[in-house]
Amino acid sequence: MGRADARRARAQESRRAAKSGGIRRLFTWKKLLGTFLGIVLLGMGAFLALYLYVPVPAPNAMAERQSNVYQYSDGTVLARSNSGVNRQIVDLAQVPKEVQHTFVAAENKTFYEDDGIDLKGTTRGLINTLSGKGKQGGSTITQQYVKNYYLTQDPTISRKLRELVISLKVDQNQSKSQILAGYINTAYYGRGASGIQAAAQAYYGVDAKDLNVSQGAYLASLLQAPSQYDWATATDTGKRLVKDRWSYTLKNMVEMGWLSETDRAKQEFPVPQKPKPAKGMEGQTGYLVEAVNKELDKQGISAEDREAGGWTFTLTIDKKRQQQLEKSVDKELESQLDREGNKIDATVQAGATSVDPKTGKVLAMYGGEDYVKHYVNNATRQDYQPASTFKPLVLAAALENDSKTQDGNLIGLNTVYDGTSKRPVVGSETPFNPQNEDNRSYGPISVQRAMNSSVNSVFAQMIVDVTPAATKRTALALGVPDKNFPERPAVTLGTMNASTWDMAGVYATLDNHGRKVTPHILQSAEHRDRTVKPEAAKKEQVISRASADTVTSALTGVVKSGSGSAASTSAYQAAGKTGTSEENKSAWFAGYTPELTTVVALFGESPKGGRQVSLTGTANSGRANGGGFPARIWADYTLGALGGGSDARFDLQDVERGEVPPPPTPSETPSEEPTPSEKPTPSQTPSKTPSETPSETPPTTSAPPTITPPTVPPTKSPELPPPPGESDGQPGERPGGGGLLGQ
Repeated sequence: MGRADARRARAQESRRAAKSGGIRRLFTWKKLLGTFLGIVLLGMGAFLALYLYVPVPAPNAMAERQSNVYQYSDGTVLARSNSGVNRQIVDLAQVPKEVQHTFVAAENKTFYEDDGIDLKGTTRGLINTLSGKGKQGGSTITQQYVKNYYLTQDPTISRKLRELVISLKVDQNQSKSQILAGYINTAYYGRGASGIQAAAQAYYGVDAKDLNVSQGAYLASLLQAPSQYDWATATDTGKRLVKDRWSYTLKNMVEMGWLSETDRAKQEFPVPQKPKPAKGMEGQTGYLVEAVNKELDKQGISAEDREAGGWTFTLTIDKKRQQQLEKSVDKELESQLDREGNKIDATVQAGATSVDPKTGKVLAMYGGEDYVKHYVNNATRQDYQPASTFKPLVLAAALENDSKTQDGNLIGLNTVYDGTSKRPVVGSETPFNPQNEDNRSYGPISVQRAMNSSVNSVFAQMIVDVTPAATKRTALALGVPDKNFPERPAVTLGTMNASTWDMAGVYATLDNHGRKVTPHILQSAEHRDRTVKPEAAKKEQVISRASADTVTSALTGVVKSGSGSAASTSAYQAAGKTGTSEENKSAWFAGYTPELTTVVALFGESPKGGRQVSLTGTANSGRANGGGFPARIWADYTLGALGGGSDARFDLQDVERGEVPPPPTPSETPSEEPTPSEKPTPSQTPSKTPSETPSETPPTTSAPPTITPPTVPPTKSPELPPPPGESDGQPGERPGGGGLLGQ
């Protein structure tokens, strides 16, 4: 290296050293510490200025509270919520000491020692607000009291900062007893109850002074999520969470020395009483308002938001169709019942949901006889089985999966099955041999005719051919809820749980050529500060149009010449399916026209305790099946809702007929003339489609000599017991005892 190169290298090294030294001089520990302290001082100064600037405001003015308006889709008023607030202030001395402690144990164990704020929780709340998670985040009892009594529920940074400052001032100027009294008297507990006195009455029918420690722990637990934790309407998850919260509260009381281990061991979870409907909610009004409120919860408009008032909620409900549905139930059912003098009639509950199959708008809903008499909404309850209204979904799954019979024939409307009653399924690890209705055997029968007559043995074998797992995937995609839905052959008879709301969405999706339809009842929610429109559900193609249209074609046959003939009329074209559950505990008719999808159901419910009971004997008419009262209600409503009828027709494409076994050779045909019972059924005659053929008297249990069914099990066999743990339906159901499941 030359001298010039060496000089250049030394110069570069010197510059690098100078630069490095400059950076080190810029970021010395003294400067970093000074910068940090400066930021801290600035923050303290800003907070001090905020503290001096923000006064403690006057309490919220109750006179400014407004009622909420619920209106039909045409703008006419359905109901107004009470403009007053369900609150009665009580002195803290009236609340038992151990009940006071439950609120501290549940919400803020350091309440009696802290300065009214939780910086860690507040910081978390600010971060959640900035990240769009709304009201999440920890707060002290003082902060929650300030929010309820002085401020609003708005999840904004400015409100959170004001809450922090005011909480410090309130903690300095008020005693802990005053703050706790203010908190429990202003908090919202659900069921329209603000304050502990109203909550004690709403949940336990007692005054606040008479609450015990277990009841107090439940009310304290409610404050975290009033709607989710209300025992009367909570999901299984909600019930588990509130019980965990209740146990957590009592555990904290033991840790704080407020409850002995011995007394804790004596506590039992205090299940609250059933809710009492608010005034003005009589008839169907309460059911409609309740359904809207549940949807509002999902849209982020909580009960606390609604409690503030000033909202106008517009429903999708068509006023004229709603009135028609009520008239149809009264005409075809209630007018024939003797609820006072007949014990069976007193158990009958009706529910219905009517949907626009193009938009998913709920156009009419029937929740029960009267909201103030029967609080549970029969349209949305999910504790009964949809029975044979599920069978079309088994066919849909077969079509979607290109399923074949045990003999390798592609399944379609013309495919022939063995309809022998109590016929054991072939190809399943789980034995199943259901009985057809009235133990009637059909011999070889096409899928179309099996759908018309709701033949259990055919669809039991079909679900095995498709597999229960594949059937469940299709059913869930269509909208059946995953409630009590095991992957076993017996689910072909609809032994899972679903509501008329759920099944209306499922059948509307079939009506909509396989594009998903999700029922909704909220059209818009308007407030002076904001307007909320529900997010439109994605209308994805959940099954192919060919599959959906093939099922529709099959269901037109059910209405024309099958178990749903009571819904048939020349005034409109219809498709539908009947369903009657095990022991006749529910009866269904799910049907649709090109313009309207409606599901009607009857439920047998004991007036004492809500136990499921049989509908047999309703209105002294024997067995109450889906083709009776539900189908007649559906027909009367549909005719009126369509203004006396409609010329609209189903636009069906690529209907899949399936495959049938080849005809026998002449040598296999008996030489003698066949008897009438041995003649081919219309479904086996190529010139006629099954849906065009009237229902006939089924053949005898022995197969006609000219037909070879695709599966060849014995026509008679002993009933097969289920394996350990197998449950194909309601308790006590026999594998071959599904005689009441069917039409």
